[in-house]
Amino acid sequence: MAHWLVKSEPDTWSWDDHVAAGVEPWDGVRNHQASNNLKAMCLGDQALFYHSGAERRAMGLLEVVRTYYPDPSDPSGRFGMVDFRAIQPLPRPVTLAAIKRDGRLQHIALVRQSRLSVMPLDDDAWSIILSLGGLS
Repeated sequence: MAHWLVKSEPDTWSWDDHVAAGVEPWDGVRNHQASNNLKAMCLGDQALFYHSGAERRAMGLLEVVRTYYPDPSDPSGRFGMVDFRAIQPLPRPVTLAAIKRDGRLQHIALVRQSRLSVMPLDDDAWSIILSLGGLS
């Protein structure tokens, strides 16, 4: 199972919105690198739901329940989406500041490519962030 981090502006789509919806597509991705990351996702992969913008914090866990398929909001037909199911909130949301303070996380895309909206996380980074968030 692979691990990911997906970012959304909470004013557009928040963790609470996703929890209320249960299962929802992750659509609107128009960056080729982020889109390739969506394409690489498999059923059962998990992702951290991250509030970007002013909040800048990981909020909860998602699970891929439908793999990459065309995004109907893309008239070009080049981009797609996956469906995520909300699993659980982090007991303590993990801020970007906390991630940047942790020397073990300096290599992740969230620190190095801050504008990328869909990014992989290696197993160690995943475990560290979950631990910071109160999950083991």
